[in-house]
Amino acid sequence: MLTKVRHRFLAEEKGSVAILFALCAMVVLFALGICVDYGMAAKRRAEINAIADAAALQAVTPVMMTKSSSEAQSAATTFFNSQIASVIGVRYQSDNVTVTVTDGTTSNSTTRSATVSYTASSLNAFSGILHQPTITIGATSTASAAMPPNIDFYLMLDTSPSMGIAATQTDINTMVAHTAPQGGCAFACHEYNPSVDKLGNPGGPNQDNYALARSLGVTLRVDLVKQATQNLMQTAQTTENTNGSVYRMAGYTFDATVKNPIPLTADLTMAQSEASNIAMQEVWSNNYVTKSNNNNDEDTNFDLAFSTLNSAMPAPGSGAKNDSPQEVLFIVTDGVSDESWSGNRTYAPFGGSSWCQTIKKRGIRIAVLYTTYNPLPTNNWYNTYISGEQPSIATTAQSCASPGLYFEVNTGGDISAAMNSLFQTAVSVAHLTQ
Repeated sequence: MLTKVRHRFLAEEKGSVAILFALCAMVVLFALGICVDYGMAAKRRAEINAIADAAALQAVTPVMMTKSSSEAQSAATTFFNSQIASVIGVRYQSDNVTVTVTDGTTSNSTTRSATVSYTASSLNAFSGILHQPTITIGATSTASAAMPPNIDFYLMLDTSPSMGIAATQTDINTMVAHTAPQGGCAFACHEYNPSVDKLGNPGGPNQDNYALARSLGVTLRVDLVKQATQNLMQTAQTTENTNGSVYRMAGYTFDATVKNPIPLTADLTMAQSEASNIAMQEVWSNNYVTKSNNNNDEDTNFDLAFSTLNSAMPAPGSGAKNDSPQEVLFIVTDGVSDESWSGNRTYAPFGGSSWCQTIKKRGIRIAVLYTTYNPLPTNNWYNTYISGEQPSIATTAQSCASPGLYFEVNTGGDISAAMNSLFQTAVSVAHLTQ
């Protein structure tokens, strides 16, 4: 009897579905709990990772790069703690984040690396099933940046009589047409005592060619150089505000002498104002730089200019935050010297000297803006002394410049745009040239 009952119980299948469902339900519920809680943990981890990324970036912004590493670390920590509070379902302590900020120096910049590491707990919805109330989450985020270097720019601006050539061919023709008694002179020479030269200008014996150019509304190259220098200061100020660097400017003019109308300054607004003092050389009369000094019109002394600037520029640094600035010598000229060598009046591109290499060997880069010395076939002095040097002026100017820092502007070209372009190139390729 008992045997029959046992066999009948074992053969009965009506209750097996319920048992199997109960067993499967437990597995499904367990799996569902795992999926939900681990899915939520992954979602929360992604949210916090984004916060960690932003916190690391917070330490290397251009503004923060100007501050100390401890300030950057504090800012990143504060940012992370303020943002993680908005993530729902997370258990977190403020000391669960570690921010490390490390500063370094390369050959041309200050570098910074920021690392944000955190741990937190994601609260489980099925803690009873998983037998744990939370899932530990965490990650590490790293950001790095380099601040463009600080640079001192020393402008060496040609203000010799040859920069009194009209800025466009039309204006050159105008000057030639109105100086017939001189044989058609394209130079707007500036003289204290022009009457001794008997120029024959329409304004009378006391009207020099400079005054004649002004009366004719002729724009001279030196005018464009002055305006371009003022515009450059604005460009430098805008650029440094964007990238967090510091650019200082010093402006020197050279002719028979060297002047410093713009002392080295980080106040670029002041430098822009001081650039208005840039002016073409005024001599006493033909051959006389002053009433008592007959210098034979040797009024473009490249050697004196290079020597003065070389002495004025200290040893450059890397431009990093804790080092001396990099240095760039920025030359704007038509490229021909007119000076005395061993007692003889000599004309030579860039003075024919080795100053360019001397300065570059100090680690100072040279940018050259060559305002093309176009032929002046109506001018006897040009035909006699300069035309023979014409083919080598541009090549000498380019060899003086550091790689990538040479620009030539023909008559009628935009000197201001060229100066700004050279400046941006000098900033973008900033490095120490050994």
